[in-house]
Amino acid sequence: MPDLPTPQDAAEAALFSECWDAVLSYADLCTSGSAAAGQLATEAFTHGIHEARSATARTKTTGRRNPGLPRIPLLLNSVRATAAAWEAHGQGHRLDPDLRLWLNSEKAARYTGPPLHRPIALRGLKDLQEPDAALLWLVEVEALPLPAVARRLGLDPVAAAEELGQVRALFRDRCHRNHLDTPMDANCRSYARLLDAVTRSPSAETPEDLSQHLSRCVECAEAAACLRLHGGGLPAALAGGVIGWGGLAYLERRRRAAEAGLAGGRTDAAVDTGIAEIREAAPRIGRTGLLVAAVIVSGLALTVSLMPFGAEDGGAASARGGSAEGRPVADSGVSSPSATTRGEGTLVSPEPVDAGADASSKPDPEPQGTSSSPAHATKGTSGSKGSTTPPDSTKGPAASCQVKYDVVDQWTDGFQASVTVTSVDALDSWEIGWTFDDGQRVTQMWDGTVAQDGSRVTATAADYNKSVAAGGSFAVGFLGTWHDGNTTPDAFTLNGGRCTTAH
Repeated sequence: MPDLPTPQDAAEAALFSECWDAVLSYADLCTSGSAAAGQLATEAFTHGIHEARSATARTKTTGRRNPGLPRIPLLLNSVRATAAAWEAHGQGHRLDPDLRLWLNSEKAARYTGPPLHRPIALRGLKDLQEPDAALLWLVEVEALPLPAVARRLGLDPVAAAEELGQVRALFRDRCHRNHLDTPMDANCRSYARLLDAVTRSPSAETPEDLSQHLSRCVECAEAAACLRLHGGGLPAALAGGVIGWGGLAYLERRRRAAEAGLAGGRTDAAVDTGIAEIREAAPRIGRTGLLVAAVIVSGLALTVSLMPFGAEDGGAASARGGSAEGRPVADSGVSSPSATTRGEGTLVSPEPVDAGADASSKPDPEPQGTSSSPAHATKGTSGSKGSTTPPDSTKGPAASCQVKYDVVDQWTDGFQASVTVTSVDALDSWEIGWTFDDGQRVTQMWDGTVAQDGSRVTATAADYNKSVAAGGSFAVGFLGTWHDGNTTPDAFTLNGGRCTTAH
């Protein structure tokens, strides 16, 4: 394992501290264990810093700046490149299985192929001046407060919001030019001007033929996400396009870390104090001291970013929230219910009711909105996969699972959502299903494998998250499209058994 490079000065030492936890967070997503994550992060960090130093030296020598990324996305690309090298040199077993499939696909080849075929977001970010690109990335992807970012980059906090707006517009312009420069067929070319016009205005409606084209063409859909600055889709477009595999999961982790106040350079005071202390100390910091400090800070950030938020009771959650090592934990949004909880949106106890108890004191054995059944009603079976046909929600045994559906973000014709399921029973594997009422389509899913037949969607477990403890939760996240409406789906099932819905 290579040593971390020694900082060349106090400014670079502060930069190391800011970047390391981001690199470790993404490396953890890419690997199958914490030891492998640490080694991947160390190798990628070392290679990335050497690459950045070489670029700086070339700029000083030639006086011209070559297109490049700001430090954090550059280092994240180094993680992906180092993972590809592991796969090529017989160490692929240490990587996440889904990443290994991606590395051997055409999607990964786009990042190393001809420049004009690389993702639009990656090309657009490279075309910005590095301070502008850093401002955009830190605010949109790392989710840091704008005042903290302004102070870190030496900007006027009062004018930072206006400058961010200008950088967003500049990024859009670069992406539009790159889209036009991309080799494309006549059909894509015919939609280029219309796509530019439609994405400029929040109130503009997307014509049906353009919507259908975007659902079929990956490059044009990527361009649309980068050109549409309104609606909140820019962070996902940046993370997915610049990082590639795991970009959306990384985005979620960084948002949680920022909300917890533990992202790199997490507060203005911390940044200022840290830099001041470094300047007062010796100008060079030993490898061991830097590595130990960085690992401690990164460990705290990673632990908090992986904690499942929203739990009100039910005991302490593990740092990975019951998911496999190295996976983002979706916000469950529900507490782990006790075995005697009743009522709408809750789980039903499998224990029989005392027949001698007064009838008026008996809890309702069914969630509200379902037909009554004997007090000794049993749970629905969820231990094995069943039919994906939605069951009759007004009949049958009491539900043994609860679902929470959240729309994380929504924009014109698109949205991001998560489905969190809490199961009474322990599961060896799972398959969940639901029905869309407005013709929505799932275009991409993580933490599960998606299939859609008309309005019915099914998601099956990945290898790393198929086992669920009794009373435990799991989640999938996805991107989708919508046209006439985007109401909450219904007829949720787990392994063929119906689920109640949390509100």
